[in-house]
Amino acid sequence: MAKRRLRTGPTAALPAKPDLDELLRLVRLADPAARRDGDDIVATDVRVCAPVEAEGELTGGELEKVWAVRVAAEGPLPLDFFDRFLAEGLAFRLGGLAVCRGEVSDPADDEESGPAVILPVRPTPEELAPLLEQGEEGVTFTAGDIRAVLVPQKGQPPAVQELLPFATELTAIELRGDEPVKLGALALELSEALNGLAVDRWRFRIDAAEDLVPPASAETEAGAEAGAEELVPPAEPAPE
Repeated sequence: MAKRRLRTGPTAALPAKPDLDELLRLVRLADPAARRDGDDIVATDVRVCAPVEAEGELTGGELEKVWAVRVAAEGPLPLDFFDRFLAEGLAFRLGGLAVCRGEVSDPADDEESGPAVILPVRPTPEELAPLLEQGEEGVTFTAGDIRAVLVPQKGQPPAVQELLPFATELTAIELRGDEPVKLGALALELSEALNGLAVDRWRFRIDAAEDLVPPASAETEAGAEAGAEELVPPAEPAPE
């Protein structure tokens, strides 16, 4: 596939070829109705093309070896930037980079955004009180060092289709903070308490707090923990 064709749609540039079943599993976190079509995956208004090996120039030399997963619009342009969010979310979860309109970005570097909880109805302050403390403005809340803002959800992300039969006003609780795992844990608590759906900033469903941590960071932390365990000297046998 020529590089110019890769750039006709947002692309997840990955350091290794992803397994097609795993790729489908991840796409279904953004659109539960996604399905295989040969080696491609068809989701809402888009086609996730089968991975192809590309030249390192696609990422400006950031990756030595590149497997490109292009997200192409099926018909009119996807609503609410779903194609771009899908490419960036896949890149984040698979440890790669995103290429959109020729610009390369690392989704793991974006610290300004955070997860959200999508709710089918706007919650009352009383419903939020067990987990969030209301601020002065009425739409802002806190939970320790985590900030939360209650806003109308723009559009209808495919991931929240299960909420729509019961929805009167889709509402998002946007969470911000410096510790992704704490943010994820609170998002899951809120979704459970309020019958909502916890999603990351690309509107992929999250099932565990660690889903908000880049794979490379998670591996580094796991390696550090393992190394710390190895440094602990074995206990000497008790004297007889």
